[in-house]
Amino acid sequence: MTISSYLHLSKWQLRTEAGSFAESSRWSNEDMDPVPYHLRTWTTWNYVAYWISDAANVAAWELASSMLSVGLSWRQALPAIAIGHTLIALVMVANGTIGARLHVPFPVLVRSSFGFWFSYFAVVSRIVLSMFWFGIQSWTGSECVYQMLKAIWPSTARIPNRLDASAHVTTVDMMSYFIFWLIQFPFMFLSPQQIRWLFVAKALIVPPTWIAIFIWAVVKAPVAESLNQAHSSLSGSQFTWSWIGSMNSALGVWLTLAVNIPDFTRYAKRESSQYIQLAIIPPIFTLIGFVGLVVTSTGTALYGETLWDPLTLINRWDNRAAAFFASASFALATIGTNVSANSLSAANDMTALFPKYINIRRGQVLCAILGGWALAPWEVLASGEKFLSFMSGYTVFLGPFAAILVSDYYFVHRGNVDVPSMYRLHGRYRYWNGVNWRVVVALVVSVTPGIPGLITSIEPKIDTGNWLRLFQMDSIYGFWSAALVYWLLSVVFPARETFMDAPVMTDERRSSEESSVEEVQEKA
Repeated sequence: MTISSYLHLSKWQLRTEAGSFAESSRWSNEDMDPVPYHLRTWTTWNYVAYWISDAANVAAWELASSMLSVGLSWRQALPAIAIGHTLIALVMVANGTIGARLHVPFPVLVRSSFGFWFSYFAVVSRIVLSMFWFGIQSWTGSECVYQMLKAIWPSTARIPNRLDASAHVTTVDMMSYFIFWLIQFPFMFLSPQQIRWLFVAKALIVPPTWIAIFIWAVVKAPVAESLNQAHSSLSGSQFTWSWIGSMNSALGVWLTLAVNIPDFTRYAKRESSQYIQLAIIPPIFTLIGFVGLVVTSTGTALYGETLWDPLTLINRWDNRAAAFFASASFALATIGTNVSANSLSAANDMTALFPKYINIRRGQVLCAILGGWALAPWEVLASGEKFLSFMSGYTVFLGPFAAILVSDYYFVHRGNVDVPSMYRLHGRYRYWNGVNWRVVVALVVSVTPGIPGLITSIEPKIDTGNWLRLFQMDSIYGFWSAALVYWLLSVVFPARETFMDAPVMTDERRSSEESSVEEVQEKA
């Protein structure tokens, strides 16, 4: 077989599985179809490991510290983290239950509420966000690699820069980035069933390392005294809005996963397996926030400056072995978060766009290449502050996306959905020319008021007055306004063709196939 043969699209076409729900390979492939019984392998402990794994990342570490920077005390910051993550856990379980019950991914599920064609707006939005944050997270991973290299070879810090200043990156930075990208790349080839073992490994390795760093902080400096010195400098309405904004930040960090959690819960062995998210998310993230506060306070006492970034703190350590293993822990944490929140999300969505040619494995590889290199994260971080602010603010869409899914499934259709029709262009979820206009109105109502505040966050010189306040609580406002408006419109102007007396979960062939598997397993 010649290399030139790979240049033909026909060479890359995926084999269509017999019994697929889709009318053709244009609308589905094996990775998009409802998960068959024998592939539903995620147990309660896998979801525990998943969230312990995701909590252990640099962003979660810095979250509480960033709240101190806006004037809150640590006693005020921790409740904001706890309440914010409790709210996001409720959304996770609500959307996760839909995935665990129907066994379909987000880009298929969203067709039932947005309409077959308008669902692509949500899908493309998530692809762009996922690839962008994949690159940013990979750059964080490269900082971990740099600390590891410096711990092994101290002369790494003295490698001369051979790149032009216009490149916005040094030779050693690019070397570290390339090494991390290579380390991370093999994980792009793992299936969701296999990737759960990455989360188990991360849950076993990373938290003990962070506990060791916490113990170091307690031993090295009078932490209690340092924390107590950080009193709140805010009062009145200024304190109220800063606290609400901080809680909104805790919500916003995980809105991407709140939207795409069905991509993971569809592999649940039982629907109840993913309920544990409600119990594990708030305490683990609050604990990680507290660790970040304590270690940051110790760094302030020891080095005379506030080091929010734990990698900046590690850079000050003299113990090379400690620096290496701590940096390796953060590198593993970054890989796990990048896979769960970014590459797998992008892969599922790319599969929905081009199911004839892209499956989850190919989608992850494309995300690694496009997000890791084509988007040039070093350029964004060096000179694209406004673009970075825009992409951070783009999460104003994610709350409404999650809200509409929850509102449609539980309150509009009361769980009575037609899974096969989610794979059929001319099925019951076509709405008006493939667009559910109720979703469009709900998005306009929920997203538009936050746009002026988003503009101010991008360009602080533009004063948008009290509109900035609404942007500071956009995750809360966006979710509830979208859910309520969509529900009201669906009650007043119901899409009658989408209503049924009972859910249609599968076709007869697939049902009998799953029943046969259950019988064999019971006999065994």
